[in-house]
Amino acid sequence: MSAQDNPPLKAVVIPVTPLQQNCTLLWCTATNKAALCDPGGDLPKIRAAVAQAGVTVEKIILTHGHIDHCGQAGQLAAELGVPIEGPHLDDLFWIARLADDGAAYGIDASPFEPNRWLTEGEQVTVGDLVLDVYHTPGHTPGHVIFHHPPSSLALVGDVLFAGSIGRTDFPLSNHQDLLDSVRTKLWPLGNDTVFIPGHGPASSFERERASNPFVGDRVLA
Repeated sequence: MSAQDNPPLKAVVIPVTPLQQNCTLLWCTATNKAALCDPGGDLPKIRAAVAQAGVTVEKIILTHGHIDHCGQAGQLAAELGVPIEGPHLDDLFWIARLADDGAAYGIDASPFEPNRWLTEGEQVTVGDLVLDVYHTPGHTPGHVIFHHPPSSLALVGDVLFAGSIGRTDFPLSNHQDLLDSVRTKLWPLGNDTVFIPGHGPASSFERERASNPFVGDRVLA
């Protein structure tokens, strides 16, 4: 059996909430230990995906504090008895107002305190996997992304999408910061990097650099 037949990391995307946010279940194939990235809601759907994968969730990791990404993270963490790691402390503003945003969006949501706020250069472990953390403000001030170099895989939340970028018309958003995050944090990870965004299909940095109308190389040149 080659390494490609049994890669170190496997992932399943679970679209949740009315906003169709990509919750990602990723796990270490050597240990069957898993993490849930951005479990914003639809907990029965998330539980079913975990059961189908046959893995043990050991933590929740968050890219940022918007309701579709973390509205029910606190509830799920309490239910599973696992810690929450992320996002960056600068997103405390968003996590503190989850209940109010939930009422506005019709989503059951509650504030929580992450067990660990993340900063640039830190790492998160999932079983034997080690994910690098990058602080990528713009969409929100405390947004982070997770990168697994051996798999050339990144979980980028709402920084970058296939053919688009994250919105910057929210409180505390900053459009220039978002462009800088893509150019200085994402692109250096390598063209072969495949990314799972917070919404919509996966893509690669190479494809987005060639064709993205907001952050492609010709646009940012």
